[in-house]
Amino acid sequence: MLPPVRAFITGCTGLRLTHEEREFMRSFNPWGLILFKRNVADADQLIQLTREFRELVDREDAPVLIDQEGGRVQRMGPPHWRKYPAAAAFSREGVTLEERASLVRDGARLIAEDLRACGINVDCLPVLDVPSPSGHDVIGDRAYGREPLTVAALGRAACEGLLSGNVLPVVKHMPGHGRAESDSHLELPVVRASRSELEIDFEPFRMLKDMPLAMSAHVVYTAIDADNPATTSPKVVREIIRDAIGYDGLVMSDDLHMKALKGSFREKTEALFAAGLDMALDCHFDPSTAREVAQASPVLVGKRAERAARALALLRANLSPFDIASAQVRLGALMS
Repeated sequence: MLPPVRAFITGCTGLRLTHEEREFMRSFNPWGLILFKRNVADADQLIQLTREFRELVDREDAPVLIDQEGGRVQRMGPPHWRKYPAAAAFSREGVTLEERASLVRDGARLIAEDLRACGINVDCLPVLDVPSPSGHDVIGDRAYGREPLTVAALGRAACEGLLSGNVLPVVKHMPGHGRAESDSHLELPVVRASRSELEIDFEPFRMLKDMPLAMSAHVVYTAIDADNPATTSPKVVREIIRDAIGYDGLVMSDDLHMKALKGSFREKTEALFAAGLDMALDCHFDPSTAREVAQASPVLVGKRAERAARALALLRANLSPFDIASAQVRLGALMS
């Protein structure tokens, strides 16, 4: 008999689950599994991998996540899947915002078709960060534009496209990574903007506060909490994410292996839950660190469980009609 579901998402090392990974999942029952290029060969392999995970945890709707944005962040690509444009490609001059939103929606729905066919039901898209001129290129062309209203409109279109294809979106990186002048994969970014200036960064998230899933930013905002990044800051989570933005969906951390976070994996995990996040994200399976994350992650109950269930309930909707061939033509014209 499996133990109760714990509030963390795990990674795996290769194209199939190893014996050690299977035993780990049986022992700790993670809420979800996240995949990367190292886990992707072709459709048949992905179907087998996602099916094996769900059989292990005995949940047909267990979340399987991937970062499939397009551009330089695309885990599934040619020759087995389409190549998708980066978000910035949708911001060409001479095209109305409504036309761009329609293209974004089509692109996201095509992505959803690819993912759903392989058993993947969560896409870590869209990026709602508003890049500043001094911001690090880790966001760069992953952003839909430099104006909050444009980012929000195109981000919503991406969410609508994914949801219409029965794939859950994850808005990221809450409450905003666009001003960060360093890459949180490598070090801890510190943003010194005033509270009023940060409203620009918060606005796209506020406008999409109805979305089911979000990912936190490993970024310090000195105007709010000079000591802790958003992921482990009770002030940022409570005062900004939950109150100022008004977000009541499930918030997962960004990857715990990123260099922005300090301390042991147990300490990092305990800190993010103490701050008020709902889910820990451990993208790189290592037996020792994975066990620390799992043991420090609470059983999924209470408000966290409600948020998780509310998100997964959206997957039970029927697919809306969609002309794949026409969407491919429109997206191909954009990429050319």
